[in-house]
Amino acid sequence: MTFTDVLRKENEDIFQMIFDHPFVQGIGKGELPSEALAHYIKADYEYLNAFIRVYGIAISKSLMRDEMSYFHDQIHFTIHDEVKPHLNFCDYIGVSYEELQGYPLPPTADHYIKHMMYHAQVGTLGETLAALLPCPWTYFEIGQELVKKYSPTAGHPFYKWISFYADSESATLEMRKRLDTLAGDASLEEQARMKDAFRKSCQLELGFWEMSLTCEEWPSNRTVSNL
Repeated sequence: MTFTDVLRKENEDIFQMIFDHPFVQGIGKGELPSEALAHYIKADYEYLNAFIRVYGIAISKSLMRDEMSYFHDQIHFTIHDEVKPHLNFCDYIGVSYEELQGYPLPPTADHYIKHMMYHAQVGTLGETLAALLPCPWTYFEIGQELVKKYSPTAGHPFYKWISFYADSESATLEMRKRLDTLAGDASLEEQARMKDAFRKSCQLELGFWEMSLTCEEWPSNRTVSNL
């Protein structure tokens, strides 16, 4: 059993909670509140900007050109390809992508970004990858689960979103392979930190869906809006 096989087994509980989350199931059903989708896009746009910056830090930690090239390609993919599922949601709610950019982060997204940045800044390259991996991995499995359960066709309102992530297996496997290699050279103490980083990112992935569905705000903002 590989290191990432162990990670997946140890975090089955959170993966299943993600699959069952009402926002994720709403994608499968093709029914979600417009305000929840807008809240998700606003936060995810900034989250992906942070993902790009973490990849940049990973390049600075890389010793081999193969590693540098990998993270460079991931930056290009995030900038130029991961806009496609966002655009699918934007089309559904009838709001331009540009209108949903540049917003402050809700608490959960803010915490998630700082969690990734912490491991990128003070941790090893293995810890950095462990903190990053739950995002592409859970999204790939979400896509697969929704295809299996709902069999969406081209007429489904979120067909493009579901298909984009259901077809992302190769990207997930490549990141897993790289993390497995790094884990093989890591001490038991570093492996423990990698496991902790991975599980916390899984928890925050689940929290991100809940944050989006509830349109989470900072407590002081809720107080002001209720006055």
